[in-house]
Formats: sequence, C-alpha cells, structure tokens
Amino acid sequence: MAAELVRGQNHPLPRNRIEIRISAQAPVVAGATLADENGRVDGADRVAHPGAPTLPGIEVSRQAAAEHRLAVDLDALPDTVHRVSVLIALPAAPGGPSRFGAVAAPRAAVTGLDGTEVAGYTLAGLDAESAVVALELYRRQGAWKMRAVGQGYAAGLTALLTDQGLPRAAELARAIEDAVARAMARSVPARTTDTDRSRRAAASVAGEHPGTAGASPYDLQAPDPGSVRSGGSDGLGDATPAPGGVRPPAPDAPAATGAATPTGGPVDYTHPKRRRTSPSTAPAAPAVSAPAVGPAPPVAGDAVGWSLDERLYNQVWGMFEDLARTTAAYRSAVDFAESRMEKELDQVLSDPRSRLGSVGDTAREAAHARQAQLVDQARAVLDRDLAQLTAESEVVEPALPPAYARWDNPVWHGYQVPTEPPMAVRLGDLHLPESVPLRIPMLVRLPLERGLWIDSGRTATLDGDFSDSGELRHLALRTAVELAARLLAAHPVDEFGVQVIDPAGAAASALAPLTGTGVLAGPPAAGAAGVADVLGRLTERVDLVQMAVRGGAPDALPPGLDTSRQLLIVNDFPHGFDDRAVTQLRYLADEGPGVGVHLLLVADLEDAAAYGPLLDPLWRSLMRLTPVPDDHLADPWVGHAWTYEPCLVPGGSQVLQQVLTQVAAARTKRM
Repeated sequence: MAAELVRGQNHPLPRNRIEIRISAQAPVVAGATLADENGRVDGADRVAHPGAPTLPGIEVSRQAAAEHRLAVDLDALPDTVHRVSVLIALPAAPGGPSRFGAVAAPRAAVTGLDGTEVAGYTLAGLDAESAVVALELYRRQGAWKMRAVGQGYAAGLTALLTDQGLPRAAELARAIEDAVARAMARSVPARTTDTDRSRRAAASVAGEHPGTAGASPYDLQAPDPGSVRSGGSDGLGDATPAPGGVRPPAPDAPAATGAATPTGGPVDYTHPKRRRTSPSTAPAAPAVSAPAVGPAPPVAGDAVGWSLDERLYNQVWGMFEDLARTTAAYRSAVDFAESRMEKELDQVLSDPRSRLGSVGDTAREAAHARQAQLVDQARAVLDRDLAQLTAESEVVEPALPPAYARWDNPVWHGYQVPTEPPMAVRLGDLHLPESVPLRIPMLVRLPLERGLWIDSGRTATLDGDFSDSGELRHLALRTAVELAARLLAAHPVDEFGVQVIDPAGAAASALAPLTGTGVLAGPPAAGAAGVADVLGRLTERVDLVQMAVRGGAPDALPPGLDTSRQLLIVNDFPHGFDDRAVTQLRYLADEGPGVGVHLLLVADLEDAAAYGPLLDPLWRSLMRLTPVPDDHLADPWVGHAWTYEPCLVPGGSQVLQQVLTQVAAARTKRM
C-alpha cells in the first residue's frame, strides 16, 4: 500500500527507475535541480526545466500543465549528484493564480513505471508562495530515499534557485519563464466541446430547467429551502434540477454550435479527470441562433492516458462516475418531487376551507400532477444519459484488451501471453437498478492491494435458485478459478504463480482447468500437513522479501527464492485450519500484498462463526465478491449500493481451456 507522507517524513525507494507525478488544480511549471553532497547546485546545467527538459537521468515537461510526469533513472545520474529536488512553480500567466494559497493544494507522488504509487505527499498549508520544493530524492549510504519537503518561496523561482546555491539564479528564473511563455504561445487554445452546455442551452430554449452535468446529490439544490442544491437558478423556478450529465466528447470532436451558457456561466460538475475544457479558459460560446447539435459519437479510448490501456481504464471509470452522478441526481430529483408534494398536501390539509370538497380534491390532484411531471422530467434526462452511456459502452466493450474484457469477447480468441502486465484486471460487472441492462466493467488496479473473498454462503438478495448449498459452493469455487485464470493470463510468463489449498480435497472437478493444463505451481495442498507446508513457505517468503526491502538490499535474497507474484487460493476456509494456520493466513492477508503474495479465499462466513471476532480483521481486509449477482458493494462517494455480477465463462465455451493451454505452453518454452 502506498505511503502518504507528511512534511519532513522520508521513505525508501524500492527501485531506481521511477516516475514523479505532479497534479495541481491550475497549470504549474515542474522542474528539478541536481545537487552535490552539500546540497549545492553547481550551475544552470544541473537544472532540468521547460527550456532544458532533459538531463542525464531525468526528464521534465516542456510546458506548464496541471499534471506532470517526470521520468527519473537514479542509476543514470552523475556520481557527483547526491540530491534531486523536485520543484513546482506557478507560471506568470495573465489571469492565472499568483500564489498557491489561491488554489487547491498540489500533490506529488513517486510511482513505479507501471503506475504503482510508492509514496505521495499533498503540499498543504501553502499561502503566498508561488514556488515550492515538493520532494527531495537523496542518496544515503549507497541507497536512494525520498523526503517530503514542502518548502515554499513567496518570491518565486528566483528565491528558490538562490536558496539552492545556484549562481545567477535570477537570470535562470527569467529563462524558465520565457520558455514557459513560448510554449504557451505555441499551444492551440482548447475548443469548447462540452455537449452538456449544448444540452443546457437546448433545455433553456425549450423551457426546461438546465441539467447539472453529472451532479451528485451533494451538488444539487432544489428551489425549496432545505432541499439539496442545484447547479443554477435558470429555467423553471418551481422545477427540481434535471438530473444527469455525461462526459463531453473527445478533444478532437467537432465543437458544438448553438450553445449558450447562462449568465455567469454554469457550474461544471464533471469530474476533473473527465473534463476536456476548463470553464474558466474555454472560449465564449456564441448566442443561441439555432437548435443545439447532439453529442458526438462515442469513441473508445476517449480519456487521458499515455497508452491505449490507460485511456480505456480511465474511460471505464469515467463511465462509472457518470452513471453514479446521473443516478444520484435522478434519485435526488425524485426525492424532491415527493417532499414537495407532501408539503403541498400538508398545506391543503392544514386549511379547513380546502380540506374537503371540490377545492381540496383539485389541490390534491394538482399536487400529484406536479409530482408526476417532475419525476417524468427527471426520468427523461436519466434516460437520455443512460442512452449516451449505453452507446459508449457498446463502443468501448469490443475495444477492451483481454485483461479488461468479458470471457465472451472475441479478443480472447487472439490471445497471446503478454510481455508486461496491464494496469488493471476485470473482476466483474457493476450496475444499478435504474441502469439495467447497462453494466460497467469493474476494473481493479494491479498489483492487487487487497485480497479477495468469494462468499460461498447465502446472501440476503439471492432469489432461491441455489437451494443446494453445495451448488453455490461449487459456483463460488468456479468463480475463483476463473479469476485466477484471468490473473495468470494477464501477466507475463514466470511473473505470476497460483497455489491452491484444498484441505478436504473436495475441489478436484472445479480445479480441473488449472490442474489439467499444468499452470499451477504445484498440486493442490490437502490435509493439515499440506496446509502447514504452503502457509509456512509463503510466510517465510514474505518475511525474507520484507527484510530485504526494508534493509535496502533486495539483491541479498537467498538464491533460488521465487520472487514472482503468488496467488493463494484457499478453498472451504476455515476447514482444515488450526490456530497457527489461521494466524499465518491473517499475516499473509495483511503483509502479503506489499511483497507480492495475494489471497483468494472461498469461504462461508457462517462456517467461521466458531472463531468469533478473531477473524473480523481478516474479513475486513479482503474484498468480498459473490458468485451470483448481489448488491453488496457500497459506494461511499454518493451512497449507492452497486450490484456486483461475476464474469463467468459462457457454458460450452472452450476459451478458458485455450487460454490456459497457451500460458502453460509459454512456460514450457521458458524452462
């Protein structure tokens, strides 16, 4: 798990080829200085900045941006360099912020080349500073470490570089500002492509309340006091805010015409990772003179990212966020309509003159009609957004790589063992009651930060189809086997192994795809002796790797130790486990993911009831999945309960056998 540092805290670096990722609310300049063992920078040739972005061992961005990725190869740095200071500064741009206190706190993080975060630091507490040293990489006894610095300078880059001991610091600061200005002058201004603005303009023309772009219930406000907030005061004064709002099209899509923003500009509720044009910097839209055009056709990979896999990953989770927002807005609108109707009915009943007779009946009918009208308006906007998300899903699903795809996707028929692991893997599908049949892939980043638990017990939402508990247990184990097969297929040869503990030896048929193709690291362990042997070896592996990493000597591991990532499938837990084995399993669940040992438990919570609260930390440390659709995944962001559905191989398909056979053949060739 990544460490979140506070100012002054240090952290070891597990590898020497890293990325430093900077994220800020406003465009910033990123750079780095290379200092000697005394912390002094000899000259301008030891400063990487937009005007000179490449130095031995480090490369920075050529222009100001809200997000940066600095590539660092510590082994390639000159021997005289003992300290690398990562700096960020606000450019002198017209209309831009002049101090960090005017924007949200920036964040700096050190990651591996695969994007796995090692440690991060949020630069909180900045005020008048316009330049800051965010992080420091320093050499100590031959090993590199990082430190969260957060040293700011109100006098800007000149003061920062002077403090680094750089001669002629003011001259270099001006050169950096000139390079940034030239880069900004060469950049093409972003075009207004936000289709939500077109929809809001069209709604205003039609007399509807403009929608809030994917607003959550915390971002909406109905006109009635005490209700949730809306995104603006335009449109019908007595209408609840129309829910919804999905992402704008790709940056190269044609700009929408005929869009007009309300006075003062609308509030843009789109998630920052999904925005294409900032409302404060977008060119003004022309006045309404023609009906607004519809959204551009969806495109697979319509998201930020350095590779197609990363863009697809970000796009999928952007779809998840959009569905969460538009559903939350719809539910808020329905709740507001209900509360408004109840308030109007209370007013009718509180007046004796209108409580009875035709006047009361007319008032009640009007209240119900207004409630139905508001709900219908909200449902229409929800249906519009669902249609757009469904169209996007129909484009994205066929373009997904194997690790992200369902088993029935044709991409599996062209499967080849990868040479590097993907960013994420698909664990199943997610959907909400209002969104059926739209399903969003549940993608989880690799390497897994938590173990997995396939619940083989009965859940409250099962419809009774699995009256036989044995059938449900078999389906749970099948789900675990197919998840393990997906993880094996997603990793290069010899970088991922699977071991199985089956104390009673009752899982032979379900494990056949793994045992029959020979992809397991060894035969399934059975009996108390087998359980003790596997847990003992994995526990020892975790201990050795942890000691090597913490001691800064990863090359000191014993020869022959398998350092590839391992997935341990445990069937029918806790049967066959004594107290020592349970303790070892809890240790692996807590410490294993950080050093490449992951758990996949198939268990019924009721079977472990005899252990009482002893196993509560174990269950909390694992991600619970179910072999049948179940709405158990909570969304703390907007409060939804998402229904999880596993991705299983279709009946009669041979795709699982074919993929595992290829994995086994590739391993045989490497031996």
